[in-house]
Amino acid sequence: MTADEMPEPYRILFLCTGNTCRSPLAEVIARRDLAARGWSHVEVRSAGIGAADGSPASGGALGAAARHGLDLSRHEAHRLTGESVDWADLILTMSPHHLQVARAMGGAEKAAMITELAAAQDPVGVPESVVDPFGGSDSEYEATFELLERLVDRVLDRVGGVVAP
Repeated sequence: MTADEMPEPYRILFLCTGNTCRSPLAEVIARRDLAARGWSHVEVRSAGIGAADGSPASGGALGAAARHGLDLSRHEAHRLTGESVDWADLILTMSPHHLQVARAMGGAEKAAMITELAAAQDPVGVPESVVDPFGGSDSEYEATFELLERLVDRVLDRVGGVVAP
């Protein structure tokens, strides 16, 4: 495929509160899944509505990712900005509050809860939102990781008609 034949980049932003647990996990899962699908033109990032810029991933998120062969050791949290909203073609939030913030910052037409987008295909087993595991046990982080794996896969299937090369 030549440079002229390459599809335009499609940009997905995962959004949570502190950008240390849920959204970085979703980002690293999506990177793995996008590589497996051969969708090199899809870019992913994550941010938090209350993130402290530069904070590392939480220990629980690091462990959950590592147990699945994924690496969050270089993750640095980023606060949601107007620039990151503008960058994204799709903003996937973990809760209704995150969705409200994304919409208020100009992302109205491109923001959705990851659970709602995933449930549109099949609502079975999809909760209303992704609960924050921050400060929780390894099993809570593992449950969050497994939920995000299912949600990311469903969302990629759903947007595939738009973004697949």
